[in-house]
Amino acid sequence: MDTPLVMALAAAVGLIFGVIIGFATARARERARRELERAQGKDEATRILTRAKEESENLRKAGELAGREEGFRLRETWEKEEGRRREELERAERRVEERSDAQDARFDRLNERDAELEASNAEISRRSRELDVREAALRADVERARARLEELAGMSGDEAKKALVTSLEDEAHAEAANALREIKEQAQRDAEREGKKIIALAIQRMAAEQTAETTVSVVQLPSDEMKGRIIGREGRNIRSFEQTTGVDVIIDDTPEAVVLSCFDPVRREVARISLDRLIEDGRIHPGRIEEMVEKARKEVDEGMVQAAEEILYELGIHGVSPEIVRTLGRLRFRTSYGQNQLQHSHEVALLAGNMAAEMGLDIQGTKRAGILHDVGKGMTHEHEGTHVELGYRLCKKHNESALVLNAIRAHHDEEPHFFAETFLVTAADAISGSRPGARREMFDGYVKRLERLEEIAMEHEGVERCFAIQAGRELRVMVEPGQVGDGAMAQISEAVARRIESELQYPGQIKIVVVRETRAVDFAR
Repeated sequence: MDTPLVMALAAAVGLIFGVIIGFATARARERARRELERAQGKDEATRILTRAKEESENLRKAGELAGREEGFRLRETWEKEEGRRREELERAERRVEERSDAQDARFDRLNERDAELEASNAEISRRSRELDVREAALRADVERARARLEELAGMSGDEAKKALVTSLEDEAHAEAANALREIKEQAQRDAEREGKKIIALAIQRMAAEQTAETTVSVVQLPSDEMKGRIIGREGRNIRSFEQTTGVDVIIDDTPEAVVLSCFDPVRREVARISLDRLIEDGRIHPGRIEEMVEKARKEVDEGMVQAAEEILYELGIHGVSPEIVRTLGRLRFRTSYGQNQLQHSHEVALLAGNMAAEMGLDIQGTKRAGILHDVGKGMTHEHEGTHVELGYRLCKKHNESALVLNAIRAHHDEEPHFFAETFLVTAADAISGSRPGARREMFDGYVKRLERLEEIAMEHEGVERCFAIQAGRELRVMVEPGQVGDGAMAQISEAVARRIESELQYPGQIKIVVVRETRAVDFAR
């Protein structure tokens, strides 16, 4: 055998033996390591078990100690509770003993009182028998005395009693009549004196200014050249202004001034505001006139509402319905015999409130009734009926008090006065209307005549609106062009003239002018 082969075989055998020996050595080492870990695990388990036994023993001892302490605490609590209950029981026993002693003492006192009552009853019975005997003796003596008196007087006891009663009645009647007459006379003197005092104080405290409405308003112009612009080409501007406002425009020689004449103060105020705005703006033509008049009407309506609200605020009256406030504001331009009706209502409220304060009555209720007593006059132009019924229905619709409703009807004697305050409202109404300079009957008649002129014209079919101008000497009637033709215009003017002749009395003559205007309007957009 060759030496290299032998050497290779020997190397291979040596390598195999080396691998076997290495493997055996590794297994021996792994076995030793595992034995060491097992021994260490057993030691660790032994230590954990030992610690667990020690901790459980400690916990057992601590639990026993805590249980003993809890037992001691519960026992102390129970002993304290038991002691408290024993004390309460002892106190209850003592109270029962005290009550028993008190009941015994009370029974002893009751027994003593029973004995005293029995003795008193016996004494009362004895005295009652004695009084019966004495009463019988007294009755016999009275009978003997009565018989003796009847014998001496010559009349029986009943007759004497009747004569005495009659005499006393006559004397009492005479004294009562004298006392009643004296009381009545004194009451009349006191009432008259106090009434005069209250009314005088109320009038003295009345500080409202006296106002007198006129039928003209003057508008100042920046220059006389403005008069020509107001008149316009061929008078178209002034005609448009008069037809739109219902006011007569008087342009004369008065320097830098134009006069507006109309019996209706609302129209006159609308015309004055409109003309002021047109003069200020400088553009005066029919379209601009209608626009300014419409704006002025809205402004006047707002001003009337504001005037009513200011008076209500001044009087301290709240919670009035907006519809009533608007109606009340219309009185700002309403007059009766020349007296402004809003100012008149204000005066009535102040006078009645002052008198109510003097008499200790409802001041606010009286003021409210005074300011609303003529509120229906703001509706008479638009509704049928008297101002009393219109105002009553309006206030009842908005749940005003019974005092206000009674004041509205009672101040014209349409129903009795149910409240003392309504008497004051009626008295204040008479005072405000009868004071010197308050009213002018001729002016009111003139205004009513002009209102009737317009009413007669408005009753014809096709009439759109109408205005009495020239102080009632001319009635201008505007008709709907679609309803009234050219031929019917003459019929309307003649019918209105004949009705005016038959129903009204007036100086001179009245000119009826019927106007029919056709317009074509379009818009450039």
